[in-house]
Amino acid sequence: MSDPNPARVVADADVLAADLLVGGDARQAMDVVRKHSWVELVASDPLLDDAERIVADLADDDLATAWREKVDDLRVRVEHEAGDQPALASAYAGGAAHVLSYDDALRSAKTGAALQGRIDVSVKRPDGFVSLFDAASLYEAVVGGEYPGPDRDPRD
Repeated sequence: MSDPNPARVVADADVLAADLLVGGDARQAMDVVRKHSWVELVASDPLLDDAERIVADLADDDLATAWREKVDDLRVRVEHEAGDQPALASAYAGGAAHVLSYDDALRSAKTGAALQGRIDVSVKRPDGFVSLFDAASLYEAVVGGEYPGPDRDPRD
């Protein structure tokens, strides 16, 4: 098991859809990724397929298609076995240290115990990620040097 990259994040389908459709803590968490070129969103096609279906079901197909095109440009694409839980498998395949999810089962002690020794990842709610994210210290550890502040517009 290799060390995960603390600047790599996976957002589960529920968080991705909430970012687009609701805002709130999901948008704040995703803005962390969008504001920093050195923080990467890791996602497999099955993970984005799930989120696209949610958006299409709750909004419409045109919005879902437009969202998918935009997120495809943002993400680091990874592949995993069919049938794997898309968020966890994306984290494993992409070496991500963080999975953001509203799914209580993914954040449970039982899941944490099952992952022990297989994948070193922290699964948390978006608000937990936002409250713990320290851009300056992470920048120093990942990139090196003094944190210059956000380098991208999160709305682009």
